[in-house]
Amino acid sequence: MASGVNELLDMLFEMVDEAKNVPLSADKCMVERDKALDLIDEIRGAFPAELAEAKKLLNARNDYLASAKREGDLIIQQAEEKAKQLLAENELLAKAKRESEELRRKAEEMSRELKQAANRYCDDALRRTEEAVAEAYDEIKKSRTRFRAAATGVEPAAQPQPQNKPFDAELEG
Repeated sequence: MASGVNELLDMLFEMVDEAKNVPLSADKCMVERDKALDLIDEIRGAFPAELAEAKKLLNARNDYLASAKREGDLIIQQAEEKAKQLLAENELLAKAKRESEELRRKAEEMSRELKQAANRYCDDALRRTEEAVAEAYDEIKKSRTRFRAAATGVEPAAQPQPQNKPFDAELEG
C-alpha cells in the first residue's frame, strides 16, 4: 500500500488516466467506484499525518527563526555595548593623552625655570668666589711685598689699593 499522499494521488491519477471511455463521450470515463473511494479515503487519512508533519516543520522553522532573531539581537546588543566601551576607553585615552601632554609641558617649563635659577645661582657663586679669590690674591701680593721689604730692609713704596678686579693669569704673569 502507498505511504504518502503523493503516491496515493498518483495511483488515483493512473486509475482515471487508464479508465475506459464512456461510449459516445471523449471526456468521460468509467472507474471502479470502490477502488476510487478507497484511494480517496486513504488520501484523507494521510492528510492529517502530512498536515501534522507540515505543522511540526512550520513550528520548528518558526522556533528556529525566533531563536536566530534572539541570537542576532543579543549579538547586536553585545556589539553596541562593546562599541560604547571602546568609545569610553577611547575618550579616556584621549583625556589621558591631553593630561600627560599638559604635565609634560609643565615639567618642561619647570625644568627651564630650574635650569635658569641654577645658572643664576652658579653665576652668583662663581662671581663671589672670583671676588674672594681676587681679595685673597691682593692680600697675597701685599704680604709678598711686605715680605720682600722685610727681607731686603727697604720700605715698600705706597702701592695703590687694588679694586677687586678679576684675576687674569696672563696679565699677572
